[in-house]
Amino acid sequence: MKPKKHIHNIVLSALFAAIIALLSQISIQTPFGVPITLQTFAIAFCGYFLGAKWASLSVVAYIFTGAVGLPVFSQFNGGIGVLFGLSGGYIIGFLFLSLFCGFCRKSKNVFKNIGFSASGLILCHLIGILWILFMSKGDMLSSFAAGSFIFVLKDIISLTLAYFSSKTILKRIKI
Repeated sequence: MKPKKHIHNIVLSALFAAIIALLSQISIQTPFGVPITLQTFAIAFCGYFLGAKWASLSVVAYIFTGAVGLPVFSQFNGGIGVLFGLSGGYIIGFLFLSLFCGFCRKSKNVFKNIGFSASGLILCHLIGILWILFMSKGDMLSSFAAGSFIFVLKDIISLTLAYFSSKTILKRIKI
């Protein structure tokens, strides 16, 4: 890879880490302790736009930045404690979502791409549900209800909008 292109990708990855942090602040608190945010859209958009390698680096930067205490997680939270809270499993699951979406960057088959990305979303939700189950010592059904049930439709819509938005923008600019 040319050094100029490498620097370009690093800058874009940093920019997307900031975009993820920004869209994480748009949130609605739920009675279950896991807020509704635009993080899923931001993570998926990052993956579709940057590809698997650079998107996953953006998500790692986002997670690391939040873990060291900067208020980048939803509702301006930060610190390692957030990762050990109820939404910590989803935050870790975002890494897999970005990878799955990133693998679809260059493919042109819409249905395969959204289907494959949905697998990443399912994995993200599964990690989140299992994390809630572990942290709350509850049962699987209540963990699913608290952590995924109310989010699934919003996340599928987010994934789809992120896909079409990124494809539209990528057509119009040269990266």
